[in-house]
Amino acid sequence: MTRRRLHLPPERIGPARAELTDEARHYLRDVLRLAPGQAVELFDGRGWAWEAIIEPGFAALALGAGREELPGGLAISLLFALAKGEKGDLVVQKATELGAARLCPWPAERSVVKLDAEKGRERAERWRRIAEEAARQCGRADVPVVEAPAPLPAALAAVPKGHRLVVLHGPGGTPLSALGLDEAPGAALVVGPEGGLTERELAACQAAGALRGSLGPRTLRAETAAIAGVAVLQAVAGDLDG
Repeated sequence: MTRRRLHLPPERIGPARAELTDEARHYLRDVLRLAPGQAVELFDGRGWAWEAIIEPGFAALALGAGREELPGGLAISLLFALAKGEKGDLVVQKATELGAARLCPWPAERSVVKLDAEKGRERAERWRRIAEEAARQCGRADVPVVEAPAPLPAALAAVPKGHRLVVLHGPGGTPLSALGLDEAPGAALVVGPEGGLTERELAACQAAGALRGSLGPRTLRAETAAIAGVAVLQAVAGDLDG
């Protein structure tokens, strides 16, 4: 049977009970059509999960013992250029399912989408909800950090210390499997827009110490490259071996 899972923020989870939000109550009662006394799995988005029982009145969940479920594979930061339509939604969803740790959208010079600060925050909130739902669906107890859109230099500067930085740009790069990324504590992958990176953006990546990576001979759409890149990095790290 598919596990019925629910995400709640840590501040609503106590030692023995978790207080439901209106949204969570609606999901359990009206979407899943569960009843008091039935069991669900609760996770806090930070790596902890509990078996839980719905209390009468749907006010709260009674919690069993908690367990920490540390994320496996490589700690991956995905720096993806803003794209039009629902392409960003797809990248966030699939990168979450594949175990990415951080999702960092950035406005490329050739990006069609241009967001002011307020619109950027709104888009990030939408993507956080998508990431939470994807984590619930795929069985993660953690939810990746979704940053608000920031210029490429700021996104590069925020890459965790010691993590290998890789940029996908045109032909001639080294296959991701040959970059020795399995020996690093984490990796950050930069993916540009449909039109590719400009020389200035590529220079910024190289100045930050980025390695030039390749996903093979085919020309991929930006969203495909982002998703495939995360998948290859996880395969290199052994996360997809089962």
